[in-house]
Amino acid sequence: MMAKAAVLLKRALGAVAAVGVLGLAGCGFTPMYAQNTVGGSLNDISVQLSEHSRGGFLLQQRLNDAFGRHDDHASWKLKVDVSSFRVPRGVRVNNVASRYELTMTVKFELRDQATDKLALADQVSAMATYDSADQPYAGLSAEQDGEARVAEAAADQLRLRLLRYFASRPNP
Repeated sequence: MMAKAAVLLKRALGAVAAVGVLGLAGCGFTPMYAQNTVGGSLNDISVQLSEHSRGGFLLQQRLNDAFGRHDDHASWKLKVDVSSFRVPRGVRVNNVASRYELTMTVKFELRDQATDKLALADQVSAMATYDSADQPYAGLSAEQDGEARVAEAAADQLRLRLLRYFASRPNP
């Protein structure tokens, strides 16, 4: 009797899973990184910085890694303008900041490489904080780690914004 109940339960769970999969197929769900989907468009984007800075370089590296860029031939051109500023937070007794807040704003334009037609213009921003240390090397290391983290967060936001744009475009 218990074996029959277990078999019926397995069949019922299988039927529920099948209905769930069919429901996902009907809602337009597509995997982001599968072949011939939205993610496939990202490796066809060339990233160009408007001016070179450490934050811009880190952002460009993160974007190229996320896009899977391997060559210089691309159908899309992403022009990126990076600005960042640092604000002291938390002041010690000797009036020296104990913590800093680093904000990076990325203005970008996505253009068709062949026609130079503007497809998307937007901006994203990200923030990270880091501790200020008394030792110079530790303080510099913390600042560079904060720059890397804020560049990673901005690159993730920009990548998601581009994925949303490519997902909303009609297929050619």
